[in-house]
Amino acid sequence: MLQQHLAILPILIPLFAALLQLLPWGNRPQPKRRAIGLLASILTLIAAVALLVEVQQQDMLVYLLGNWDAPFGIVLMVDRLSALMMLITAVLALPVLIYGCYAEDNLGSHFQALYQFQIMGIMGAFATGDIFNLFVFFEVLLISSYALMMHGGGKFRVRATLHYVLLNLLGSALFLISIGVLYGVTGTLNMADMAVKIQSLTGDQAMLAKAGSLMLLIVFGLKAAILPLHFWLPQAYSTTTGVVAALFAIMTKVGVYSIIRVYSLIFGPDANELALVAHDWLWIMGLLTLVAGAIGILAARDLRLMVAYLVVISVGSLVAAFSLSSAASTGATLFYLIHSTFITAALFLLADLMAFERGKTASRIVSGKKMANHSTYATFFLIGAIAIIGLPPLSGFVSKLMILESAAANGHNFWLWGAIIGATFVMLVAVTRAGSKMIWHTLSGKASEQSAPLGKRIALASLLSLTLLISIFANPIRQYTDAVADQLTDVDSYPVHVLKRAGGEHE
Repeated sequence: MLQQHLAILPILIPLFAALLQLLPWGNRPQPKRRAIGLLASILTLIAAVALLVEVQQQDMLVYLLGNWDAPFGIVLMVDRLSALMMLITAVLALPVLIYGCYAEDNLGSHFQALYQFQIMGIMGAFATGDIFNLFVFFEVLLISSYALMMHGGGKFRVRATLHYVLLNLLGSALFLISIGVLYGVTGTLNMADMAVKIQSLTGDQAMLAKAGSLMLLIVFGLKAAILPLHFWLPQAYSTTTGVVAALFAIMTKVGVYSIIRVYSLIFGPDANELALVAHDWLWIMGLLTLVAGAIGILAARDLRLMVAYLVVISVGSLVAAFSLSSAASTGATLFYLIHSTFITAALFLLADLMAFERGKTASRIVSGKKMANHSTYATFFLIGAIAIIGLPPLSGFVSKLMILESAAANGHNFWLWGAIIGATFVMLVAVTRAGSKMIWHTLSGKASEQSAPLGKRIALASLLSLTLLISIFANPIRQYTDAVADQLTDVDSYPVHVLKRAGGEHE
């Protein structure tokens, strides 16, 4: 019975946990809310693992809400890509929440409930098979993110949040308009059904659908922080708390996921007049985003801001690699997505811990006094630097090598190789400068007496260890990401699974 509802569990678990956390709970409610949150995160992780195993056996799970058949009813469509993204989210959410339970959640109201609502929105965006409900889950995660971004207060956070809110309100309005255009020409909101209807469009209807698809690209580009829509990210991520910034490492990946989903399934190679309609734009914007991120980290004078620009570089790499529109490049994109999500989240937490123990110099890239756990953070920084730059033998090197190999096979090696290798060199310079200033060159005198809780360091260590695990298990992970890419290229299989009737027929 539980297996039958497995597809919806990663959405329901954080939803009910958040509702429970909003209850008063009498005296000293915070420990109870933390316990609920941690239990929910563990259960969500178990459900995500079970979902991945189930998808490997069945290729795709289709869950009909209210038992209404698609395309008339709302469906959840969990394929290998959705299961992978939900597992990444669940694996990230647990150590970040553990980190946040050490007094970080006391800085503002209802942090624990907002955290679970955020996870629910992200999981729903990955699981939905309906483009309107993709918009709905976007709004759920965005509303939670507005409050989380302001967690702890402060004028810089308020200003960054205001910019973030205004841009996303415009993005939401454009999202609704683009959905309306696509619904007008296809008569459906189900993504698998829309993929079938798009293939038969010609003339003016095809042009309208193209306009809708390009408006969607603007929306997803804003969520993913693709140039020129990336300017909100560095300020927003660098001014919020470390725990929120670490969770937001998956937020840009929601935008990247939406690009992969929509422009593989609906506007993929089988869409006739609308085939690969966005890929030329994605190629150019991906490369330019890479360059913009590289310039940003050179100019950054704060470790948190530098990590935020590293997120921008990762987004540019993902988008440019996906735009090559081959199974090999898509598989490499997904491998790099796994690596970049965990390592950037770990670096945000590391920057937060270093800022706490450095005192007045905080996370500024200047010489400061020695930290209480100086050797520990030096080791963490070295591991994180090797991984994010892409030096052997960690996961960054493996993932970048896969992208470069796929680019060579597609005949795009000159531009993408130049951009990635150039950005890697810039990252090496910037990260080395930061480590030298903040760790190697310390001021003489007594070390800081401010020591971060052991639990925070353990949570950070668990995130950093993932880059080692990804390197060790690179081959099975690559096999899975290649299987995801193969499934995405087999567009015809989606209507068969999603639109099938009791008699086995599909529209």
